[in-house]
Amino acid sequence: MLNLNFKKDILPHVVAVFIFLIVTLIFFAPIVFEDKELPQHDITQWRGGAQELIDYREKTGEEGLWTNSMFGGMPAYLVSIKFSGELLNYPYKIYKLGLPNPLYLVFTALLSFYIMMRCFRVRAGLAIAAALAFGFTGFIIISVGAGHNMKVAAVAFMPLVLGGIHLAIDRNRIWGAIITALGLAMQLKFNHLQITYYLLILTVLYGIFALITSIKQNTQKEFFKTIGLLVIAALLAVGANFGKLWTVIEYSPYSIRGKTELSADANDRSSGLDKSYAFQYSNGIFEPIVLFIPNFFGGSSRQDLGNNSNLEEALRKNGLDRRQIAGQVENAPAYWGDQPLTAPYYAGAIVVFLFVLSMLVLDGRLKYWLLTGAVVGILLSWGSNFASLNYLLFDYLPGYNKFRSVTFTIIMTVCCLITGGFLGLEKVFSMSWSKQLQRKLLIAFAATGGFALLSALFAWMGGYSGAVDQQLAAYPEWFLSALKEDRQSLLQADAWRTFFFVTATAVLIWLSLKERLKSQTAVIAIVCLVGLDMFTVSKRFISNDSFERKSKNHGFVPSEADQRILKDSDVSYRVYNLINGFNDAKTSYFHQSIGGYHGAKMRRYQDLIEYAISPETSELINGLQNGNPRFDQIGVLNMLNAKYFLAGNTANAVIPNPSANGNAWFVGDVIEVGSADEEINEVVQIDTKTTAVFDESKFEVSDFVPSAEGEITLEEYRPNYLKYKSTNTGSGLAVFSEIYYPKGWIATIDGKEAEILRANYVLRALEIPEGEHDIIFEYKPQSYYLGNVISGGSSAVLILLFFGAIGISYRKGGL
Repeated sequence: MLNLNFKKDILPHVVAVFIFLIVTLIFFAPIVFEDKELPQHDITQWRGGAQELIDYREKTGEEGLWTNSMFGGMPAYLVSIKFSGELLNYPYKIYKLGLPNPLYLVFTALLSFYIMMRCFRVRAGLAIAAALAFGFTGFIIISVGAGHNMKVAAVAFMPLVLGGIHLAIDRNRIWGAIITALGLAMQLKFNHLQITYYLLILTVLYGIFALITSIKQNTQKEFFKTIGLLVIAALLAVGANFGKLWTVIEYSPYSIRGKTELSADANDRSSGLDKSYAFQYSNGIFEPIVLFIPNFFGGSSRQDLGNNSNLEEALRKNGLDRRQIAGQVENAPAYWGDQPLTAPYYAGAIVVFLFVLSMLVLDGRLKYWLLTGAVVGILLSWGSNFASLNYLLFDYLPGYNKFRSVTFTIIMTVCCLITGGFLGLEKVFSMSWSKQLQRKLLIAFAATGGFALLSALFAWMGGYSGAVDQQLAAYPEWFLSALKEDRQSLLQADAWRTFFFVTATAVLIWLSLKERLKSQTAVIAIVCLVGLDMFTVSKRFISNDSFERKSKNHGFVPSEADQRILKDSDVSYRVYNLINGFNDAKTSYFHQSIGGYHGAKMRRYQDLIEYAISPETSELINGLQNGNPRFDQIGVLNMLNAKYFLAGNTANAVIPNPSANGNAWFVGDVIEVGSADEEINEVVQIDTKTTAVFDESKFEVSDFVPSAEGEITLEEYRPNYLKYKSTNTGSGLAVFSEIYYPKGWIATIDGKEAEILRANYVLRALEIPEGEHDIIFEYKPQSYYLGNVISGGSSAVLILLFFGAIGISYRKGGL
């Protein structure tokens, strides 16, 4: 029987969950009490690209697996896909208490961090404070506002994994492994491998220091037994997500994360992202100060300066009306750091103070792990501003070149700062007052509070000019001068704010240690201070004004142009939005699009955009502006079956393309080349209606003269199924306006499987015998179907082990 004391063993956790639920409901009150929603840019864009798949799932109950809604067509693995074998969906719903988006993101982050701190033996009150710091850190709240839901969901389970690992090594091998397996399985569920990679870095660092400790204590045998169990736990977690991971890993080499086959840029032949793209967002050397003082660099790239700002006064003096003033002041470029676009990833004034204190009072492996993890996170976030290290890692650290926005590495720092800070505070509260402890408290206060005080007093010395100011070169001097004054005011106000929170926390600790205040009272006060600190800064990024009334169709309302195109009854065709077409998914919501919005489009399609589509777009626009569009000269857009071009939202902004090639066609001429460079160079020159280009080093075309006499008609369309009827008088070579992808597509001619060739750099082609034939393309990737079975089996094992561990603990009388 379990021997549990309700007040000691259960009540604190109930209180913690209740507090997390209440603060989450309060923060997102407009959603809960006013039936509003939070507009999230990336979620809106995701919905546009995923709508075809969602509609297909709702209509058939099946997965589309492939979508033609953007970039001509691509696998659905990173767009919208469900695995019936994901049995962990059910415990996850319980874990998040059924909360809706985006409430569940913050709540699960709060709960996971609380569990981790309890695994580290931190008392419930301080664990609650630590969880509040993590759940409302700038990284999470800003990401929620932007709609980076999968990133936040993956971050939310980082603490659970780290807590499980520590529990296993520290004192409870079985439950530590169970928590690790469940936490990692949940973390991998959200398919954000960049965050998983950063979690791996922290895990490896923890393992190194734990190994060193075991060697010193001569306990290597027990250590490696635990590691073996944790490896099994990790394998189960991977197994529970096997289908999801397999499909993504399979697709990765063919995406822009994969190796380019073109030699035009000889410096970019490695597998991974372009270096300039990956390091586009890199923290300035001093930018991590915003972890401590949020507006040290002005705050966000677009920030509301509020009433009575210097900029507002300057605009009023120079004759601007109320609307113009509001437009400028509410979206002021307050940020003056090195990045083109950002917002401060605030970790907490109290957190940084406590972390400095913890480095003075902690000892052993945890101190050095947390310090190393915090420093590594900062070094990596510097990106191109510390090129000597980060370019080296980008070139040689396996997998690191697959990810962009290296500023995300700061989540490692945030996690270490909060964990270390409250571990240190736990130790401080367990110590007796001494001059040595007083000295350490004063050093921590002087270092952090002193820095905040000096920042406030000497804010007038800053230059307050940044990279973003290059975009303001045309603005008058009075505008820039007023803006700089506001930037100074923002820094100064937040420096005083930080000084207050550091001082208040230091005083509470001092009073408690001097026994002038009960430790329990001090803990409650610190919980309140941390909550106030994090909550108020978070409200800068998601205020009550950020919420809107719920909209129908997720904000996607068909324009007059969309309605005109939708009257077309053809089975399948594509639309190309000439206005920002490759950075917007609105077109994808209603049509099969040439463009779209996605961070992992196919590599060859990206090549086609750069070498063919973009030049043809410029040529087409010039022709339209001159009143003489040459539709017959845009062969690549024609072969992609761009039947309509969009130049706006009105009905007369729809431009029909009379030269689109259609869904499929026979060609009479074949050009065989020996490399990707030759292939793409030929594609931009040929008449795509009559000629096809093949890379003979990859595909073998039969030695015959193809007959171009014939017709192919698309009779049935589904995302993962295409049925054609062909009629041709001689053996022919047909090109299909569908994107070639070698993993999963199967073609049959009259039921007999046929080899799918790649033509014109990105399209599919088939050799078709003389006569009438039924041609079917079906998408049946083994990685999905077999992976789904493995995921289901592993999930079942993991759930059974969880309940088995509960049963064993029940029999033994304790967890």
